[in-house]
Amino acid sequence: MIELSDRAGHKIKEMLQEEENPEKQYLRVGVQGGGCSGFTYSLGFDENKTDNDHEVNNHGIRILVDKDSADLINGLQIDYKESMMGGGFILHNPNAVATCGCGTSFRTATKEGTPEKC
Repeated sequence: MIELSDRAGHKIKEMLQEEENPEKQYLRVGVQGGGCSGFTYSLGFDENKTDNDHEVNNHGIRILVDKDSADLINGLQIDYKESMMGGGFILHNPNAVATCGCGTSFRTATKEGTPEKC
């Protein structure tokens, strides 16, 4: 469902160690309406798994995806890149048919979301 590159896995583990109770944390990956193209990605740590969540394990990281987001990000690849300007996560979504210039907003062939004016 979600694939982390080695660099992304290493960075997420590093970030987890800065959290209180890292052993209880999940990486939550999801989608919400908004952005220029209709949907935006959400990434963050969460201790609460619900019945609405799919759980996957990648690089020893427990990842949660809510059922509403699962179809929109199935096959998502997450990478991490460092540059002179800093670092950041790069998301490649095979379901996206259009993305905004910054790469954080997308739409799929079957769902458009609710775009915001940019």
